[in-house]
Amino acid sequence: MVLRELYLKRIRPFYHSEFVKILTGVRRCGKSTLLRQISEELIASGISSDKIIDINFENYAYNSLRNPDAFYRHVEDRIEDATGKTYLLFDEVQFVDGFERVVNSFRATHDVSMFLTGSNYKLLSGDLASELGGRTLSFRIMPFTFGEFCDFRGVQGAARASLFDEYLRWGGFPLVCAERDEASKAVVLDNLYDSIVLKDVILRNKIASPHTLETVLNFVVSQSGSTLSGRTIAASLSDQNRKVSAPTVYDYLRAIESACIVGKATRYDVRGKKVLAFEEKLYVCDLGLFQQRKSPVAEDIGHALETLVFNELVARGFKVFVGKIDAMEIDFMISGPEGKAYVQVAYMLASEKTREREFGSLEAVRDNYPKYVVTLDPVTRNRNGIIHLGLIDFLLDEGLLVLG
Repeated sequence: MVLRELYLKRIRPFYHSEFVKILTGVRRCGKSTLLRQISEELIASGISSDKIIDINFENYAYNSLRNPDAFYRHVEDRIEDATGKTYLLFDEVQFVDGFERVVNSFRATHDVSMFLTGSNYKLLSGDLASELGGRTLSFRIMPFTFGEFCDFRGVQGAARASLFDEYLRWGGFPLVCAERDEASKAVVLDNLYDSIVLKDVILRNKIASPHTLETVLNFVVSQSGSTLSGRTIAASLSDQNRKVSAPTVYDYLRAIESACIVGKATRYDVRGKKVLAFEEKLYVCDLGLFQQRKSPVAEDIGHALETLVFNELVARGFKVFVGKIDAMEIDFMISGPEGKAYVQVAYMLASEKTREREFGSLEAVRDNYPKYVVTLDPVTRNRNGIIHLGLIDFLLDEGLLVLG
């Protein structure tokens, strides 16, 4: 089992806090395993197991607790039997109708530290934070990063680079990573995709036209890293004789995003220092899904690498925007507690035109925040204070990317 230190180190400071810790992410990305690791760390720190109430609502043993009254009574009785702070870990809690009121009751009336996981809008929406009085902390959990994939395979040091092509092709869903031959990986990935579409999008959102939803979803996944809107998607599908209205596409996009299948990077005007409410980019949460759904004749290495870096940045806990400066675009402007940085992503800087494009947009930014160009070039060359990083080094060493 891979210790998911990337997330644990950000959650640990709040283990004993009254804030409700919300772990969101696409189905089967490893949220349940992470919750189990939190429980194990609490016990290892000296917390008695009888002070930890751990319920997985996907486990049929707890099926009766999907009723909010039964859920409340079961947990309330156990809290009353414990002394001191109680730790509540509820996995896939959205299966309980009205869970927001129940968990808020525990928070308001007892000394508890609460952890929730889920993969849909009920945990992502502002309604939950409002119900809980704003006392929430959200952590987006992703499928394995490349570094975690190497740990999962037990490969260390320079040998990790040999796994990059496999990761780029098949992504980081733990169930897929566990398979070794490509035929098995393809079967697991297809079934996982179907499960996500059926359970987390179609059924939960009561989609009237599953075929249209899948058409929109396949298009969005295959176009990861592109600037998309409901209107442009509707127009593109209409050009392919697949009629769907823009309002319907917008509804489906909200459902797809709420299932954590895609992440959104809002455009940020670097010069004007403001968020722009248009031309957002969407990135699929895992490269395996992108590679399975992209056109078999398209050359998508640029979008694949951009998606890979976006997901890595999200996994590291950064807020990620698409930078705009005049007519130029910066792939990512990121922010975190330590400050900001800019990141450009490219396959290789093989020509002077490519070098000018990637470095030039960063050179146009007249501030002192760190600036990076990340590529697969075997040799890196910094320019005018802009740091050139090799992609694999960037993925395996968090310390190379510093905010300022």
